[in-house]
Amino acid sequence: MGTAALRYAGRAAMARRGRQLEIFTILWGVLEASIALTAAVRGGSISLAGFGFDSLIEVVSALALFWRMSHEMNEHRRHHAEHTSLRVAGGCLLALALYILLEAPYALWRGHHAETGWLGIAVTTAALLFMPVLAKAKRRVGRALGSSAMMMDAWQTDFCMYQAAIVLFGLLVHLVFRITWADSVAALLLVPFLLRAGVLSLRGQSVCVH
Repeated sequence: MGTAALRYAGRAAMARRGRQLEIFTILWGVLEASIALTAAVRGGSISLAGFGFDSLIEVVSALALFWRMSHEMNEHRRHHAEHTSLRVAGGCLLALALYILLEAPYALWRGHHAETGWLGIAVTTAALLFMPVLAKAKRRVGRALGSSAMMMDAWQTDFCMYQAAIVLFGLLVHLVFRITWADSVAALLLVPFLLRAGVLSLRGQSVCVH
């Protein structure tokens, strides 16, 4: 087999690996969102609701990346899919930032008291432990294919870990110290990261390409 054929086979294998990762992301995201939003409704937690909506956004992004990986071996379609996937991810991130910017200050103003439940603690802990592994696998594919969209998707997976850490911290602070505003403040801490990633993605750039 010639060098060109080997490169083609290697690229096809990486694209297939990328599709597998996105299928797993979709399944995980649906489960994670279902648990987080159920816990958010039960406890009235804005940060958990934001976490749940972010999981749904990850599902949308993963669907776009699955489509992107499906066109990897067609150079013309690959570039079109790359730019489209980046813009889908960017729009989703900005929508989540807007939701938090509207809801969290309102909750602080009206003195909203979220209740901490073990279901929310469990789902954020699972994300905190598992997301770094998934993000690392996506970055490996993104670097191999030179795909900014896949690197952005890997960053979104990393962001899920950061968000899980912040939300978990807020839930535990509220549970231990009964600080009622911890949930809304934890949600607001996420906004700068969301805005930066969303704007860069809409511009067709990746947050991190290394």
